[in-house]
Amino acid sequence: MATTAARRREQAKAEHNAFVAACPSHKLLDRISDKWVTLVLAALGSGSAQRPGAGCAGEPRAMRYSELARLLAGVSQKMLTQTLRSLERDGLVTRTVVPTVPVTVSYELTGLGLSLYETIRGLKAWAEVHMDEVLAHRESYDARAV
Repeated sequence: MATTAARRREQAKAEHNAFVAACPSHKLLDRISDKWVTLVLAALGSGSAQRPGAGCAGEPRAMRYSELARLLAGVSQKMLTQTLRSLERDGLVTRTVVPTVPVTVSYELTGLGLSLYETIRGLKAWAEVHMDEVLAHRESYDARAV
């Protein structure tokens, strides 16, 4: 018969099984796999706002909302705001408001956000390096499917 401590350990494992739809880790993976979350974390982590397409060579730094909006082509104001709020709620980003005229708001990765950025940086780099190969496979597949 299992001890109470052993049952608690098993229950904790089950609670953090990302393959279970109701699991908190499943929901977290769903959130962080969103394209805008990935791109916001990559932007804040690489500090590449001055040079779109500069890659991941920069250092993490705080960025203003307007910098992020310019860098992330195609993101709507509503989606960027929702993404930043969700990242702040999860403790991945901090929001700093400076009472100037107009008000200055900047966003920066937290320690937790930086640890996730390290993983995302590799994924972003992989996508950029292998995009031509993926496009060639898509073209070949589409030609066969017709």
